[in-house]
Amino acid sequence: MISDFMLVVTSVLLFGTVSALFLYYRRIMTLRQEYDRAKGVIDDIVVSVDSQFRRQKDRVLFVAQKMENALLENKKVVKKVEEYEERLTDITKLMDGAPQIEEKFSGQIKEMRNEVAGIKEAQDKVMKKLVEIEKIKQETYVPEVKIEAAIPIKKEKVLAPLTETELMVIETIGKEGEKTAPEIREKIGLTREHSARLMKKLYKDGYLERDTHKMPYVYRLKEELKKILKKREASVS
Repeated sequence: MISDFMLVVTSVLLFGTVSALFLYYRRIMTLRQEYDRAKGVIDDIVVSVDSQFRRQKDRVLFVAQKMENALLENKKVVKKVEEYEERLTDITKLMDGAPQIEEKFSGQIKEMRNEVAGIKEAQDKVMKKLVEIEKIKQETYVPEVKIEAAIPIKKEKVLAPLTETELMVIETIGKEGEKTAPEIREKIGLTREHSARLMKKLYKDGYLERDTHKMPYVYRLKEELKKILKKREASVS
């Protein structure tokens, strides 16, 4: 009986101990879970606080940079204001001395004005004279002076002073009739300036006649030169 009683008591104590251990273990696990949750919350809080601290730090640095830039700009503005004040002082001094300068140079200014007025009056007179001369020039008709032969063309030896190009021009006009300087240029292959000078020279030397009623001028052979060329052709043939 006693042994059975002891067995029952031992069993009850063992069961109680196991139950207590089980409850204690569950309590420990619950506390561990709460600890983990609390640790996670604390970590989140630490991270959040750290992030906010960094943002605040960046803002403080940004504001500090802005303030530094503002101070630099303020220094520049102050320097500009000082420069403007110096210029204003100089201008004020000049304005204070302006009446004296005006009195000093007023006589010279009057003389210059009188000289300018005289020059303008003289210019007006010159312009009137030029207008009168232009009117007289337009009203007066001056006929072109016909240049006679500088060398009377009476003998064939007058062709001797001519160059080959000049002889070519004479022969071309003699065969094909009157020509302008551009037409001679195309026939002989001269430049515009050369052909114009050549025709003018032959005209002044008395070999050609010039019709000034047409533009460009038309050149033809002198009658005496035509006879010489015909005589020359007849002797050659």
